[in-house]
Amino acid sequence: MAETATLTIDGKSWELPIIRGTAGEPAIDVTKLRDLTGHLTYDPGYGNTVSCTSAITYIDGDAGILRYRGIPIEQFSQRPNFVETAWLLIFGRLPKPHELAAFSAKLTANAHLHEGLKHHFEGFPIDAPPMAILSAMINAKGCFEDDFTHLEAEEAFEETAASLISKVRTIAAYAYRRSRGLPFIYPDPRLRYCANFLHMMFSMPYDQHLLDPDIEDALNLIFILHADHEQNCSTSTVRMVGSAKANLFASLAAGVCALWGPLHGGANAAVIEMLEGIHQGGLTPEQCIAKAKDKTDPFRLMGFGHRVYKNYDPRAKMLKQVADKVFSKLRRSDPLLDIARGLEELALKDPYFIDRKLYPNVDFYSGLIFRAIGIPTNMFTVMFAIGRLPGWIAQWKEQHDQVGGRIARPRQIYTGPELATYVPIERR
Repeated sequence: MAETATLTIDGKSWELPIIRGTAGEPAIDVTKLRDLTGHLTYDPGYGNTVSCTSAITYIDGDAGILRYRGIPIEQFSQRPNFVETAWLLIFGRLPKPHELAAFSAKLTANAHLHEGLKHHFEGFPIDAPPMAILSAMINAKGCFEDDFTHLEAEEAFEETAASLISKVRTIAAYAYRRSRGLPFIYPDPRLRYCANFLHMMFSMPYDQHLLDPDIEDALNLIFILHADHEQNCSTSTVRMVGSAKANLFASLAAGVCALWGPLHGGANAAVIEMLEGIHQGGLTPEQCIAKAKDKTDPFRLMGFGHRVYKNYDPRAKMLKQVADKVFSKLRRSDPLLDIARGLEELALKDPYFIDRKLYPNVDFYSGLIFRAIGIPTNMFTVMFAIGRLPGWIAQWKEQHDQVGGRIARPRQIYTGPELATYVPIERR
């Protein structure tokens, strides 16, 4: 017998269906609520509203669980391969060896930018925000495709997905190079995904950037941990734009713009800015913890807590180990890392943070690792976007493949004047 929930309003009752996901989480189906009752649901921020069904990512925030297509995120830490993870997210299963080899070959073949597209960088001011450039260039890239609006064929979609995942590195690297007045460095087909990106970022025509395998693994893992995270702001934006049957390029460009917001993708940069302020101000971790607990103090401890996770963010656990390895490998001491470690150690045993479940999140360590690799702070959110691109593509494809999809159109509760009269300008 199907599960139902009973809704009673003014003595009249209705039975509403209950649907359950694979892991058992329940949701009340209010699809016909307005037709049945004349009422709407009110949920600012959609924190209690299910906007879709999806088979891509599962999160249990209370238990600190994150899974891609059912695979626990921790299982991606050994020999991390971002390209393999991208395939998994987009096509729903782990690739066979020949499929991964073919997809990797497509990435290599599509790493370069059309020379006409490359000239678009000259139209941006030298200090243009990299996220603005990234969004604009992804949209512009669609204009250089033969037929970017028709991606029904699996082979055509795979080619386009590979092109986007590959070229996003080149766009990001060129945006950085332009901001520094440096020559563009062409991609090297002999290098793997992460090594090629850092080559385009940091090589010079006379001096190629050499990447340590452990640093390459660290960047692979960071991209994997950012690859998808259920229906967050940017992913929901991709789906909302895609629900209008907007093409993949426009939908991804919109996702970049949403990620650009400081409450979303800018959190790892905010952590670095906080740590720099602590260091410059000569504060101890103990003083920072005290200030964070003081409600009258404007100081805010960035990188702790998460809207979904009410336990230790599993991605943060993995990145903490990576940060230790990266800093050890580079033999580079960083006072900000020492401050971060001190803050974490104190917070994890302080009842104030334990009771409120304010654990370090993924942003707490990702910025430190980027900083160690040499990525400037204004590129942190771009790095997030590179990692998140496969998830956005997977979400767009899943929505596009579903039969009977509807355009997203939230309702509102109107609170303006009930009725007003137009007054001619000469009488105002």
